[in-house]
Amino acid sequence: MSTTTMDMPDSLMTALVATGYGSPDVLELTSTQRPTPKDNEILIQVHATNVTAADSMMRRGDPAYARLFLGLMKPKAAIGGTGLAGVVKAVGEAITDFKVGDEVFGETGLSFGAHAEYVCVPEDGVILPKPAHLSFEDASAMCDGPMTSYNFLRRMADVQPGQKVLVNGASGALGTAAVQLAKAYGAEVTGVCSTANVALVKSLGADNVIDYTDEDFTQNPGQYDVIYDTVGKSSFRRCKKALTSKGLYMSPVLSFGLLLMMLWTKVFGSKSAKFDATGMRPAPELRAYLKDLITMTETGKLHSVIERTYRLDQIIEAHAHVDSGHKKGTVIVRMG
Repeated sequence: MSTTTMDMPDSLMTALVATGYGSPDVLELTSTQRPTPKDNEILIQVHATNVTAADSMMRRGDPAYARLFLGLMKPKAAIGGTGLAGVVKAVGEAITDFKVGDEVFGETGLSFGAHAEYVCVPEDGVILPKPAHLSFEDASAMCDGPMTSYNFLRRMADVQPGQKVLVNGASGALGTAAVQLAKAYGAEVTGVCSTANVALVKSLGADNVIDYTDEDFTQNPGQYDVIYDTVGKSSFRRCKKALTSKGLYMSPVLSFGLLLMMLWTKVFGSKSAKFDATGMRPAPELRAYLKDLITMTETGKLHSVIERTYRLDQIIEAHAHVDSGHKKGTVIVRMG
């Protein structure tokens, strides 16, 4: 096997490695072997990545049954992270669509590895040329909240003009994207957030904003066609009264209760509950999502909401901030 390379002075890179499950204390920023692309892979020098709530959950091995897939005692994939944007540094000999020096963005999926200076991604994976109008940071952010919320609102809920959509957790990465997307689809959008984030959610186009410290949205009977619980803090049982007669509750945070309600509502009643793991959708489908999202950024209907940008040597601090539960939008780590 041969590869085409740019200047590569050594075979090492800096990466964030998880030594076990737990708090950010289990993370170590260390020097490790730089990956070599297989024939069908490209090697990307990562310029920006993100630290997400999902990254935090996987680092903790939460929920516990996830360890059956992630690794029983510690993560099988020691280097976490999925979303990224960067520059192609080397290509395998079978590569036809990318060349050294191309700016790209996308995600690594279940291979993880984005929390490092370099990562290999298959050419037919979730990887696309980076649009010139987006920075590396903004492009990386597209692979977090926007892609997940697109899957839920466009594919699963098929939100239509005039529908009433409530977004719980409207100030987070998924929520800030969801408010913009639902509004672009013509829905009447209600965002739920804390007092400190009301102004932010209003600025994203929400028609109504509920401060959860003052009002319980689940007590508004028959109000919403879709309740998108981005943070999994509520439940179908609690939200059922607030849904219209054929309303839909959905969340990207899987729990045993949600799983039971998904099975129950398939058989009984007209209201439904749904979950989906967006990152496990087929790569061609996810690439199509990203293409649609990029078009929306070009027309001004969607923009990244980035709360903080950390340096690579601060990435453990970024994990701690995500763990605090108070982040707004996306948390970015700049590798340069």
